[in-house]
Amino acid sequence: MLKQEVVRVIKRRFHLPKPSETWRNAPKEKAECVVIGAGIVGLAVARELSLKGKEVLVLDSAPTFGTATSSRNSEVIHAGIYYPSNSLKAHFCVRGRKLLYHYCSQRGIPHNQIGKLIVATGTSEIPKLNQLFNRGIQNGVENLRMLDASEAIKMEPELHCVKALLSPASGILDSHSLMLSLVGEAETNDATFSYNTAVIGGHLEGNQMVLHVCETKTLTNWDGNTPLQLDLLLMPKIVVNSSGLSAPTLAKRFHGLNTAIIPPAYYARGSYFILSNANSTRHPPFKHLIYPVPEEGGLGVHVTLDLDGQLKFGPDVEWIPHVPDTTNFLNKCDYLSFESSSRRRHFP
Repeated sequence: MLKQEVVRVIKRRFHLPKPSETWRNAPKEKAECVVIGAGIVGLAVARELSLKGKEVLVLDSAPTFGTATSSRNSEVIHAGIYYPSNSLKAHFCVRGRKLLYHYCSQRGIPHNQIGKLIVATGTSEIPKLNQLFNRGIQNGVENLRMLDASEAIKMEPELHCVKALLSPASGILDSHSLMLSLVGEAETNDATFSYNTAVIGGHLEGNQMVLHVCETKTLTNWDGNTPLQLDLLLMPKIVVNSSGLSAPTLAKRFHGLNTAIIPPAYYARGSYFILSNANSTRHPPFKHLIYPVPEEGGLGVHVTLDLDGQLKFGPDVEWIPHVPDTTNFLNKCDYLSFESSSRRRHFP
């Protein structure tokens, strides 16, 4: 098993040359399973592999787990309504939701099945709402129910709509508590976590994947021109690329893989706005999650609640044209909203 402190060795350019040119003298370490990325997906994978008796090494360029999208989301447990019928996403969302509720209940992880209303604010949106209802039924989502305006407003008096779809299976959770639990179980089963460790590419040697690893500080201090110090070549039997926003970019840097099967990356930034009225946490205006009919690029600006009763509106969608590779690997994405100072909003 590779120790947390990686060894330093070879100089090479960040635009990866052929393996025979610079990598042949680099020291190599073997590992059974390497999980790249310590976000919620990587942690869940590491836990499961470790429970199966596998030797697991988790690598992340950040100083701890869950620093990227896993800590920048609405913490909603989705029911499985939106995905195309018979798709893997639909199957995994429905089954995963049930497993997640069970996991949280068994381990005392804070969560609440508060339900969700998807609302049509005009008659032109009713056909789309009916499509969502039918798709949810086909996907196996339980207890979906269409409500007319009076029924919806009776549930949520501050709501204005012409029709609504009720999803009782939707809920919220404490994502940090969930990640802490996954890390704890993985470590209990001898998984090793190596933070401040970046995987920046790889290559195939026959059927063997060889990962290119360097310390985060090496990549941070790199000027982009001089040869980059590569710290290790890591040879695992199993590789799981769960590196979040950088996953497609990293996959394209695995020389020898068919890049045609790697999906393109489309980056978007979304901002949330907090309802800051001092009374809103004690008496939030909504008790359910409130979502509009989905729009292109996302689910639309919606109302979410956290477990403390804090209400948020968002996210909006701002498309990002390009994210450099190094920015991706170091999780140095600019999470501030565009012209954030001029976009601050205060709700009464």
